[in-house]
Amino acid sequence: MSIWAFGKAVSDWLLPPGLLVISGFAGLWLLRKRPRTGKWLLAGSFAALWALSTPMLSGSLLRSLEPAPLDLKASSPAQAIVVLGGGRYRNAPEYGRDTVSQSSLERVRFAAALHRATSAPVLTSGGAPDGGAVTEAQAMKAVLENEFNTPVQWLEGVSRNTLDQALATRRTLAPLNVKRIYLVTHAWHMQRSAEVYARAGFDVVAAPMGFKTHGDTTLLDFMPQGESMRDSYFFFHEIVGLAWYRIRFLFSN
Repeated sequence: MSIWAFGKAVSDWLLPPGLLVISGFAGLWLLRKRPRTGKWLLAGSFAALWALSTPMLSGSLLRSLEPAPLDLKASSPAQAIVVLGGGRYRNAPEYGRDTVSQSSLERVRFAAALHRATSAPVLTSGGAPDGGAVTEAQAMKAVLENEFNTPVQWLEGVSRNTLDQALATRRTLAPLNVKRIYLVTHAWHMQRSAEVYARAGFDVVAAPMGFKTHGDTTLLDFMPQGESMRDSYFFFHEIVGLAWYRIRFLFSN
């Protein structure tokens, strides 16, 4: 098992729903020796599982991370567009190869629109931490050029996480004196990404996309849904990632 895979496995068990599964089993184990504690732990795990699986709570959590949308008229132009990889669709049978995941496709679509609006050159960023011959950067480049008619000027295909992306992007763009960038990623991922890229020396113009919008509140907003649990996972992953990076930066100064 690679270091990346081990770290992901650990994080999956330390974040919902993995953490709730562990706490639920712990409650079952305690029922015989400490029934009161076991019952409270089981009830709390179930309640948290339900709440974090509802669109009402998970959507509110993600929206708390989201910045304002990009206003091109109110911001000074940037020198480049950096679009962060959001995973790959491995061994896609309909294409006969690795290609972009749904998240990456959403990001490159907005990067293409931003390129049409600004004419800024594009850099795609993302390695292949889980193996494979095609990096996220290469998969995004192929889609941008072949499907969105958007040229990609630079590739960053060695990174395994957001911090790696920022440092590798700096190595690519610093010799070209490119400092001010449009940073494209999902709105819930922008706070951590912008902070890391700013630490790497970039003047970041946040270009978030994929906002967690919502309509009128209905009974369905309080019912458990698989997508909502995924959104809750994203929220806690960002919170833990922000804390971890800030600790690293604190001790690296």
